[in-house]
Parts: sequence; C-alpha cells; structure tokens
Amino acid sequence: MKSTPLTHIHQALGARMADFAGYNMPIQYTSITAEHLAVRNSVGIFDVSHMGEFIVKGLQALDLVQKVTSNDASQLAIGDAQYSCLPNPDGGIVDDLLVYRLPEDMCNEGETAFMLVVNASNATKDWEWINSQNTFEARLSDISERTGLIAVQGPKAINVLSKLTEADLSQVQYYTFVKGKIAGIDNVIISATGYTGSGGFELYVANENTEQLWNAVMAAGAEYDIRPCGLGARDTLRLEMGYCLYGNDINDTTSPLEAGLGWITKLGKPSDFIGKDLLVKQKGEGLTQKLVGFTLQERRVPRHGYAICDQGGTRIGEVTSGTQSPSLDIPIGMGYVPTSFSKPGTSIFIQAGNKMLEATVCKLPFLKIEL
Repeated sequence: MKSTPLTHIHQALGARMADFAGYNMPIQYTSITAEHLAVRNSVGIFDVSHMGEFIVKGLQALDLVQKVTSNDASQLAIGDAQYSCLPNPDGGIVDDLLVYRLPEDMCNEGETAFMLVVNASNATKDWEWINSQNTFEARLSDISERTGLIAVQGPKAINVLSKLTEADLSQVQYYTFVKGKIAGIDNVIISATGYTGSGGFELYVANENTEQLWNAVMAAGAEYDIRPCGLGARDTLRLEMGYCLYGNDINDTTSPLEAGLGWITKLGKPSDFIGKDLLVKQKGEGLTQKLVGFTLQERRVPRHGYAICDQGGTRIGEVTSGTQSPSLDIPIGMGYVPTSFSKPGTSIFIQAGNKMLEATVCKLPFLKIEL
C-alpha cells in the first residue's frame, strides 16, 4: 500500500486509515459530520495527493487533449481549468478529470501544455489509454508520484490562504488558477477548484514541500478552527452537490449524457473526440435512462446497490450513491432510472431488505450554496 507525503501526519492525528486506490488514506479524524460541517461553515483541509497528474505538451498537445476529452479544451486560456471526461468508443466513461491550460514557460516556443488530473483509482488505466491515443506530436509525462495535492475548502479558505501568499486570491475566479509562492514555497499551482461545492482552493506542490505547506495552512487556519478532513466527508460533501463519483455514479458503461454531464460533452466542438458519433446518436434518439437525485421520507440511508422500484415493486434501477446528508439531516441518494421516472416530484421506492422505502425524485444539487 502506498503512502502520501502526509500519511505520518494523519496517523499522528489519530485518523482512521484505510486502503483507497492503493493508498493508505484518512477516512475520518473525528466524525464525518463534524468534518463535513466545518467545510460548509468555515474551512477544512484534505490530503488528496493520491490523485494522478499527467503533463501533455507539444506542438499538437491540444489535438491530443481534444481527441480524448469530451469538453472543448480549445476554449481554455492560460490559467484556466476545465471539468471534462474521457469517453470510450462505446459511449461510456474511462474517467472524469480536470484539464489545466499551463503557462507557456512550461513548454518550448510554439508549443502548448496541459495538466490532466485524474482519479487515483484510474490513474494507470488513464495513462495507458491516453498514450494509446497519442498519434500526435505530443509528449506525455506522469508526475503523479512527485506531486502533492492539498485541498483547502470552505468559505473561509480564502481568508486562510491569503495569509500565506502575496497573490490576490480574490481575483482567482472559479476554475482558474495562478502559479506562485505560498508559505514560502515557489511554483505552487493555486487552483480555485474542489469537489465540495463550498468554494476554496486546491494546491499542487512538489512532494518534498507538501508537509511544509500542510503545516503552514493548519497554523494559518487555527483562528478559523480549521479541521483536517478525510475521504468520508469528501464523499458526503460531493453527494450533497450531486457530483458524480467514478465507480459509483459513472463508469465505463454509463454515458455522460445519461449522467447529466451533457454540459461537459461538447458535441459541436471543432474537432472530433472518441465516442462522439455514438453520443450524437444517443442524443438524437433520446435517452432511455437518467441519473437522478432523490430524498427519502424515512431516516434510513439508501446504500449503493439497493434496488430502485416503481410503486408495484418492479425493479427499475439501482442506487449508485447514498448517505445521510449532514447539512439537510435527511437521507439522500442518486441512481439511474428510466426517463419516464426522472421528473422531479416522481415517487419511487428503495428496496432495503424486505422493506420498501418511499423516495421522491428531486432536482440536483440537493443543497444550494451561494459563493
């Protein structure tokens, strides 16, 4: 099992550790609810150094990125980031990812450079997949093992990090980034991204400087009662926002259109991408199923894999994600259902053992946050 540069810190803090994507990762330190609410109300810090980072650069770097991703990377200016996915030839999803357009000083004259940030559980698969599609003048390098990643999330994240850098973080808009010095460490990518829905930043830093940065952020955040947060809270935070989790809500067989990711699937972008023809056909013919959110009346959590049924007890789908929402204090979940059951307000039933739990389809996100 691999370690991140911060594993010993998590252990010293008494975190409950577990194997996640081959890494020894913190699941929680105190309670998932306390960590979740810290992010929603103030600020929390996550070690996400297990994520994969690939650099793509060259005269035709954009051509490769456009071929393998569904969003339109040609719209990215230097300093922009973009949520996207890697579609497969069958219309499914190899992975979801972030695409960064990097500064020109990171490549040779006339070239462009991108950083692709992928899920840890898919890093090897993604690396092999992207390389297999590289028929262009583009160079790839895997910097995952030498890159640390710290997510500082929540409404007070900007207050904490502004104490550590001269960069004007108020000018770093959502899904943009700056590269600069923070906590005395040079060449840190300070990205206004995150998978919590509560605002904040993600900090890409060299492995050898990750511990120094973590300690500096913890010290700067003391007055805001900053909390270290584990993967448990990361999961409940993303689910309240209706964000997909690869392996649960999306996978190699689910279409980005079915998953509600049509907004990152640019069928009209200037260049073709893998799986485009199938997705164009699917959109034209109409979707047969959709990923929906739902809430339960009873206080029982809908677990991944539970059957979703109609009023007559016929199985119509399956729960992909579910939890007790710490912010709303009700059970929430997501799952795929036929389009005829996807309208908000529709009654469905979740089979938990011998019991049928009544649920109501709702609009996503479950929680609306003003940033």
